[in-house]
Amino acid sequence: MCVSIHYSLPEEKKSGSLVANVLKDLKLGAGELSARRAQLVSKSHKQHFQLDTRSGNLFVNEKIDRELLCGEMDSCLLLSEIVLQNPLTIYSIEMQIEDINDNSPAFSQTELDLSIPENAPTNTRFPLESAQDTDLGENSIQNYTLSPNHHFHLEIQSSKYGKKKMDLVLEKPLDREKEAQIVLTLTAVDGGVPQRTGTLLIHITVLDSNDNFPQFTQSEYLVGLKENSPRDTLVLKVEARDLDFGLNAEITYSFHQVPEKISNLFQLHQMTGEITILDAIDYEKETSYYMKVKATDGGGHTGHCEVLVEIEDENDNAPEISAISVTSPLAEDSPLDTLVVLFSVTDRDSGDNGRTSCSVEMNMPFLLKTTTNNYYQLVTQSPLDRERVPEYNITITATDRGSPRLTSRRTIRVEISDINDNPPVFEKTKYEMQVWENNIPGLLMGSVHAVDLDVEQNAQVTYSLVPGNASGAPKASYVSINSETGNLYLLRSLDYEQIREFHVTVRVSDGGSPPLSSEVAIRVVILDENDNAPFFLYPLQNSTSPCNDLVPKSVEAGYLVAKVVAVDGDSGQNSWLSYELLKATDPGLFSIGAQNGEVKTRRSLTERDTSKQRLVILVRDNGHPPQTSTATLNVLPVDGFSDPYLNIVSVRHDEAREEDGSLTMYLVICLAAVSFVFLICIIVFVVIKVHKKESGFLSALPQFPPALPEIPETGVDSQSGSLSRAYHYDVCLTGGSLSSEFRFLRPLIPVFSMGDPNVSQNHRISSVSQEIPEDMAGQNRRDQARGAASEDAAARPGGPGGTGNQPITANANLGQNDWLSYQ
Repeated sequence: MCVSIHYSLPEEKKSGSLVANVLKDLKLGAGELSARRAQLVSKSHKQHFQLDTRSGNLFVNEKIDRELLCGEMDSCLLLSEIVLQNPLTIYSIEMQIEDINDNSPAFSQTELDLSIPENAPTNTRFPLESAQDTDLGENSIQNYTLSPNHHFHLEIQSSKYGKKKMDLVLEKPLDREKEAQIVLTLTAVDGGVPQRTGTLLIHITVLDSNDNFPQFTQSEYLVGLKENSPRDTLVLKVEARDLDFGLNAEITYSFHQVPEKISNLFQLHQMTGEITILDAIDYEKETSYYMKVKATDGGGHTGHCEVLVEIEDENDNAPEISAISVTSPLAEDSPLDTLVVLFSVTDRDSGDNGRTSCSVEMNMPFLLKTTTNNYYQLVTQSPLDRERVPEYNITITATDRGSPRLTSRRTIRVEISDINDNPPVFEKTKYEMQVWENNIPGLLMGSVHAVDLDVEQNAQVTYSLVPGNASGAPKASYVSINSETGNLYLLRSLDYEQIREFHVTVRVSDGGSPPLSSEVAIRVVILDENDNAPFFLYPLQNSTSPCNDLVPKSVEAGYLVAKVVAVDGDSGQNSWLSYELLKATDPGLFSIGAQNGEVKTRRSLTERDTSKQRLVILVRDNGHPPQTSTATLNVLPVDGFSDPYLNIVSVRHDEAREEDGSLTMYLVICLAAVSFVFLICIIVFVVIKVHKKESGFLSALPQFPPALPEIPETGVDSQSGSLSRAYHYDVCLTGGSLSSEFRFLRPLIPVFSMGDPNVSQNHRISSVSQEIPEDMAGQNRRDQARGAASEDAAARPGGPGGTGNQPITANANLGQNDWLSYQ
């Protein structure tokens, strides 16, 4: 039960003054306070009142100063509580301390010096310090008066921070030659009875002209500051600017009529305008600080700004645990819900920093109950057994909600017995274990460990695997576990290329009744070993027929002969491949790219080079130890289409004869169309020449671009270890007379291809099962092909020096997919 009573008391009451009699207000009988062990508990650090338990009178314990106790707060309450026992009853007492007019208004200084230039414009404001009166309400400052004068009047306004701004306003221009000094008296008057006043003497010095005043970038500054910030912490930097030059533009900063407590806590740098901390800032003493800053230039002009520093509460006060009563010793046959400890928790901080929560250790036969006003009761909630556990230390923990949270603890001894109320807990929430592939069956993979906070039989744990499948097989076929130690063993050898990882679940159970258990997931990761040698995709290692590449004998250095491609079944750096030329018929003739596998000529071919070059290529991975593989590549230098190669091609000539007939018809149609277009062009050209002077039509005709298509110079895949997109070609000529038939051959069954000897110098001829990359018809080779075609055209029948029986290869203006043969 909790009842609240309210009293009011003027401040400055002497010690021993009677406040009230609580027996009447609480409706209690005489002697009941003593019988029920009444206690007066103060909610502050001082005991301001005392209670006579025999008479029920409440007295002032010591003189109370409201200004010292509550500062500028409107309401000043002192909270106390009367705690009665048997049964437990709490009465809350709120004592309202009323203000009396015991303080006079006071300025921080009795005299003020002001320097004002004579050319200061009218309505210029000069901020004045407000007087301070620690009284409240009618007892505080009610009005200000200014002594009569011809130049100034007083104007009072309220700022947005709730403070009064008092300015001395110039209403008539000054003249230094007539009046160089002006003395004014500012009086502050409160509204108390009797009325109290405070005065400030203002000495005004009229200065010569300095036409620009310092101006702050902000007239009002608002900044937050955490309490307990270290000394020299930068609070704020104010900045003022003056449009004058030289000495008149040199600005110095100073506090303007600030109370002594401000100057003791903060420091203003004279040149930079930085406000720093001088002493400790305590939120519990003051929640904000208001100050004025003055900027003065070299000519005596001043500018002013207001600064409000709001103190942010830090959680620097830990909760306090106060024991009201402790029942000790406690009988083991005590009934349930017996009061063991009555205590309260308080925190001096505010907001969340002052909100507290209380807890006790788990697994105890006691229950913590919360009552009103942060009072707590610790009561029994289960039977006690002294023979098993004679005593136990219970730690009461009080924690606030600040950041960081602060905690207080108090230990009390009670009796307790153990029950199986703690399940075993693994040391980790999940496990990950790594094993190398190709392991030995029975290998120790790792271990798991769980602990149980109980004792004796309740703390004995047993490990087991939770049934289930992993990668299509029972988990028990992969892993076994020791039920006592938690060691995990692999039952089979693992292959990284078949399984990368699998998961198992381990359950731990204690020996209690009923048993409690927990489970944990284990991720088993298989690590890759370098157990796979590189494999050649080209040239094939297991090919029954050798891989041959044809190379024109007229090639220059850097000619791309072939691209070797290999792969590796491993992963990571175990699959990084590099190529090297292990053996060669002529080691100085060819080179191979270490990363991309491109086989190129290192120099031009000569007549002394053999007709068959055999290259043994080695590929090596980056594993430890590295794995290697070799492949053989035959390179055949040729002059052109000679009889040995024609015999190979003629095997398929009969199979393609039917398709050549239809292609010949298409060729005739194409030639007729080209001839027709060419004739039209000749006619148009003649007409233009005839009418050139009359119509000037030539300049309006479109210009026909050359028909030569551009072919990309490079088509090779820049990524090592893979082939670029390629095309298969076969060229077949009729046996004997080499008739004018041609066709595009299917790319599925490649054979040796032949062409004009001049053309063979500029195009790579495909060998058996070889793909031709797209960049084999570079621009330089097309230029050579055009030259070869022109020389051949001069020697054919009907041309200069022609014999009439040689085929003409005109492929210089055709793409690499359009090789044509004409007769």
